[in-house]
Amino acid sequence: MAIASGLGFACRPHHFPIRSPLRHCVISKVRPSTIAAIETFNEPESLYVKDNTNHDSVSPNGKLMESDRKAPKWKKLGSKDIGISTSMIARPTRVVLNGLKRKGYEVFLVGGCVRDLILGRTPKDFDVITSAELKEVMRTFSRCEIIGRRFPICHVHIDDSIVEVSSFSTCATKSGRSFSLAFERPFGCDQKDYVRWKNCLQRDFTINGLMFDPYAKIVYDYMGGLEDIKKAKVQTIVPASFSFLEDCARILRAVRIAARLGFRFSKETAQAVKNLSCSVLKLDKGRLLMEMNYMLAYGSAEASLRLLWRFGLLDILLPIQLHFAGSIFCAPYFSET
Repeated sequence: MAIASGLGFACRPHHFPIRSPLRHCVISKVRPSTIAAIETFNEPESLYVKDNTNHDSVSPNGKLMESDRKAPKWKKLGSKDIGISTSMIARPTRVVLNGLKRKGYEVFLVGGCVRDLILGRTPKDFDVITSAELKEVMRTFSRCEIIGRRFPICHVHIDDSIVEVSSFSTCATKSGRSFSLAFERPFGCDQKDYVRWKNCLQRDFTINGLMFDPYAKIVYDYMGGLEDIKKAKVQTIVPASFSFLEDCARILRAVRIAARLGFRFSKETAQAVKNLSCSVLKLDKGRLLMEMNYMLAYGSAEASLRLLWRFGLLDILLPIQLHFAGSIFCAPYFSET
């Protein structure tokens, strides 16, 4: 593939002292400038953590089937209790949040930025979701454009930064998943909770299914994301085989997240990554290049390459590098228990 020759990396065979990303952890008080304020416990190293979730609600053709699958017990927590301060939010994002809030719209931070804030990390970007229609977002900010045909969002330009803003109304229509059949609505959630829950249900991994209201200072966890952060686990929200068939780029995203955060895959997610690894070739070369650039950036290139090798993705994406570095990755680190 053309991408193989276009993506090189410096590989020094004598220096691969990777710190193990396979950890079991609990969140303690978050301190700035730490990858996560966590305490680690000694336990056998393995590629994945035990997964007790029943994901038998997928038919052979990858469609969600009607089942009695229950949603995790959802939590509503004070942001200060888990170490989040609004001062951690970048200024351009605060400008967007304040602009929409002043007009009476609900605004939340959602996805990986909430996860990173909980871990005491600086998010590379902040995703905003609002009760406003995208056209209302356009009217609120002078430098704003709607991009994307299939999944339209707003790009709001603040100074030299771009803040991505999505709408609950747009997100509600973009997914083909049957919420009422496949998942049980959490007990005790009102209509507003239901709207937030449906949006979180559309996301990729439980640790990305968190929503933060910076004004009420509340974090909503409908998908069990906080528990998986404690366990340092990457697990899909819907059954992994269905999730990766729905969007094969999630396979690369799973590797990137696990490598960057030092997390493990759930057993079911790991198996789906193995089984569906070749499906990433469905992505166009531009998307593959973008995903690989993300993966090899932010100081996580070594861990990413190890995981790509372990799951057979290195041979698919970077065969030239595999020829030179494959033997280096053979280490006890990868033994499964």
